Order: sequence, then C-alpha cells, then structure tokens
Amino acid sequence: MRQNVASLLYTYEGMKVAIGCDHAGFEAKEIVSNWLKENEFDVVDKGTYSLDSVDYPDFAHAVAHAVSAQDAELGILICGSANGVAITANKHQAIRAAICWSPEIAELARQHNDANVCCLPARFVNDEELITIVKRFFAASFEGGRHANRVNKIACA
Repeated sequence: MRQNVASLLYTYEGMKVAIGCDHAGFEAKEIVSNWLKENEFDVVDKGTYSLDSVDYPDFAHAVAHAVSAQDAELGILICGSANGVAITANKHQAIRAAICWSPEIAELARQHNDANVCCLPARFVNDEELITIVKRFFAASFEGGRHANRVNKIACA
C-alpha cells in the first residue's frame, strides 16, 4: 500500500537533515534546501556554497560524518552523477548511501536497505524530480523483517 507522502512529511517536521554537494550539484542543493526549509526540516548545510570547482569527497565526508555521529538524522548528497558522493559516503561504517534517480528507487532504498543518505544525480534529474525523489525518500521507512538480516550483513568489521 502506497503511503500518503503529505501526511508523512508532517511527522518529519523539525527533522535535522545534513545536505552537501559539489559544484555540479550546487544549484540542485539550493532547490532541495529551500524546499526542506519551507517544509520545516532543520537543514544543516555542509556546502559547497557556489559554482566554483571543488572536490566532492570533502562534502560527502562532512554529510556522512554528521549522519554517522547522529548530528543529523538523514543526509542528502548531490553531484553530477551521484556516484562520487555515494562511493565516498559509503566508506563510513554507519552510512548506507543510495543513488536515487527516481522516486521508486528512493522509496525502496529506505524500505529495503535502510538508506540514511539520499544521493541525487543533478545532471540527470530535473528540479521537479529532485523534490519528488526527496519526498519519497523521507516518506518511506525501513520495513525490517527479511531486510534487517541483509542490512546487518553490510558493514565490514
């Protein structure tokens, strides 16, 4: 049964979300950040703050650290393809960063993989899709059950 996104977003009011990007994701980050603030999320912006060329790992590590240290409940990372930020964030033991290029993928990443960082490919989704993907990511929750055993096998000791 598909959940009502609007009613579930209300339950996330005040949720602390860390967000970061590289230069390719800067404009998308501004769009997503503004939407989050308009919907009363507590946004922790880890940069970058302009279109000037930067190295994506600096910002991916900052967001991943905030989430793994529980300074933020969830994270959003944005770069051109989402690959670089996802690879970097997933180096952190407590992070499960998922590349989300569609609303359905975002929802499944939360439901089946307990993803805690949503990685968006700025060059491959438009502004409307960005928001729809983020909405579905936040509206979904981990289903546990058979998925919990699999998620518990992800981390390397």
